[in-house]
Amino acid sequence: MSAWIVEDLGEIELWTIDLEPRRNAISRAMLRELAELGARAAGRRSLRAVVITGAGDKAFCAGADLKERAAMSAEEVHAFHRELREGLRGLEESPKVIVAALNGAALGGGLELALACDLRLCAPHAELGLPEVSLGIIPGGGACARLPRLIGLARAKELVLTARRVGAAEALALGLVSRVARPGRLREEALALAAEVARNAPVSLRQAKRALDGGLHLPLEQALDLENRMYQDCLGTRDRVEALQAFAEKRRPHFTGE
Repeated sequence: MSAWIVEDLGEIELWTIDLEPRRNAISRAMLRELAELGARAAGRRSLRAVVITGAGDKAFCAGADLKERAAMSAEEVHAFHRELREGLRGLEESPKVIVAALNGAALGGGLELALACDLRLCAPHAELGLPEVSLGIIPGGGACARLPRLIGLARAKELVLTARRVGAAEALALGLVSRVARPGRLREEALALAAEVARNAPVSLRQAKRALDGGLHLPLEQALDLENRMYQDCLGTRDRVEALQAFAEKRRPHFTGE
């Protein structure tokens, strides 16, 4: 049985974690499928953006599947942790834009999954948190690295060291999410956000992601050099010529990713 439901919506795919009885928790099988989905998506030229959400309205992803985890040997725990880190890094480095639609609780590894995405929005009832220090561990799926980059070190330390959960309004204020959907409209608003992305040139989207992510903590001159290299890669594309022609003809451009 697959842990994911994949809906092909043309330029957008909707990936739903289909493990509602387990609060859409992260298992090794779920991570293997995620890696396969990511590899397939990267090679699909017509695909522009992916929306990731969870089944039901209780949880986006409640973290690691603790029942599975309890039966693991020490070596298996290390392997799971490695697969989690690699899977989330794969999402982060995807040439596609990844949107996390948080339909409920995003806790521990579930929040780390969301942090590895490019854009995040949530339902009004969503809760976000990193409870690991209350469980005798620390966030190990990238939150200690990604969260300070997103919301600043002081705020990240508060969330990690207190293990407290925040609601949708505070998540928006902190910058954990960029939008809070209207009640009952998360799917529609997440797909609308993905559509805003999907109408743009694929090469430009990929290069902009690389410039933004890669330049974030470089010295300014190096970041500017990186941005320039990413910019130059766009100049020779057919999509750039198409954009100029479409502008002159007062029509929407038809991008092909070439």
